Amino acid sequence: MRPVHELLLMLVVLTDFWVLGTGRLSSTIRAAACQGALLAMLPLALYRDASPHMLALAAGTLLVKAFWLPRLLTRAIREATDRREVEPLLGFNMSLVLGAVAVAVAFSISPGLPIPGLRSDLLVPVALSTVMIGLIVLTTRRKAVTQVVGYLVLENGIYVFGLSQAERVPFLVDVGVLLDVFAGVFVMGIVVFHMNRAFDSLDTSNFAELEE
Repeated sequence: MRPVHELLLMLVVLTDFWVLGTGRLSSTIRAAACQGALLAMLPLALYRDASPHMLALAAGTLLVKAFWLPRLLTRAIREATDRREVEPLLGFNMSLVLGAVAVAVAFSISPGLPIPGLRSDLLVPVALSTVMIGLIVLTTRRKAVTQVVGYLVLENGIYVFGLSQAERVPFLVDVGVLLDVFAGVFVMGIVVFHMNRAFDSLDTSNFAELEE
């Protein structure tokens, strides 16, 4: 039977593909929330000593990534007239194929990276996969909310990579990362809100109308 942390890491990859394959904004936000909940459990599964540092990191991750940010994004789309990702720059099927390629590349190059003190061989490939898939979502989707989710997925990959060295990372750095993510998405949420008010749409291509 596989250790709990390996099951959690595999579920993180599955939520990456959930984000890639869904066209509904609400489903995309739920995928990001589920991924946040998985990431909150990961420190406790990796570090069984349950130190105050790990408990605080898990609690902060759960609050910010699984509840606070998804709630903010849900409020952003509440008044939107179009709640689907229509005609993304890269189709959903092709996105899934590209995501599979990203996972294959991550698993092929990660064994050659000289990273000491890993608690799991899956940490680095899952982190790289999540970063690349987040970048795919961020650059190939038209809706602002989906792009915000792509940013969150990308940052989640960085978070997973950081867990490989969590014992060496000061607590304030962990808190700073969470606060930076919240601040960034808060600002992006404001942009989404005003964009929806101005254009009655969340399609970022409408920014072209602002050109003089």
